[in-house]
Amino acid sequence: MPSHQHELIIDMFRSRPDLIPPLLAALGWQLPEFDKIENLSGDLPILAPTEYHADSVAVLHAAAGPVLAVVVEVQLRPDPDKRWSWPVYVAALRARWKCPTVLLVLCPDKRTARWAAKPIDFGYGHPYARLVPLVLDPSAVPVVTDLETANTLPELAVLSAASHHTHPDNAKVFAAAVAALATFEADRSKLYYDFILERLPRAARSVWETLMTSTLRNYEYQSDFARRYFADGQQKGEAEGEVRALLTVLEARGIPVSDEARDRITACTDIERLTQWVRSAVTVATAEELFAE
Repeated sequence: MPSHQHELIIDMFRSRPDLIPPLLAALGWQLPEFDKIENLSGDLPILAPTEYHADSVAVLHAAAGPVLAVVVEVQLRPDPDKRWSWPVYVAALRARWKCPTVLLVLCPDKRTARWAAKPIDFGYGHPYARLVPLVLDPSAVPVVTDLETANTLPELAVLSAASHHTHPDNAKVFAAAVAALATFEADRSKLYYDFILERLPRAARSVWETLMTSTLRNYEYQSDFARRYFADGQQKGEAEGEVRALLTVLEARGIPVSDEARDRITACTDIERLTQWVRSAVTVATAEELFAE
């Protein structure tokens, strides 16, 4: 049965197919010129008793017509059956759109990525015809630390935060993800928050914890940590947590905090005001701008 994370990543690509070009570019793949990208149904019917269903399918279009079709597969662990079905996906999509077609496989770890990257030989011809998947593991996901990217392609910032907790600028990576979460409706923001948390090792969770805001409460979280943290929608030391979040965001963005501003922040116990400051911290140019009425 597909896991919660598997389905969430698939939904991410179905709702935002423009995630695909930057991920292909991150793998060093030369993209053709295109004007738009279109998400398609993953159903790939063929003249056979079996129906095939790809996780996500997209086509890049130029003025003259389709220039590239992409099959996106989310593969959380090795599955020998996929090496038989993946060529079918690519062949069916290529025949439908009559353009070059590639297979992009997203893997959560290097072991699965090494398995998925092995060329698939068809066993005939001289040399053999083969399909070579393009495989993306967390190390190849673009690092997002700037607010412009987080706002224009927030799903990429979410994937970045889930993939780069060991990056030297991980505080900036997480701050960009917080800015990205603010662009979504509340329910999706909560889902993506929990997705990131589930992917982090215990040592990295404290950094992410300090960036949580009140918009991430009242949700049936998948991770044990989040369920404990948000038990009954309340938390001891809630104001202190918001203060830590605010100061961490400002530090991650390289914004100086004067002694006067720090004293005003740490003395505040108004949760709503602190929450608003945290949200504003991802866009202000100075700490003093937080206090403007």
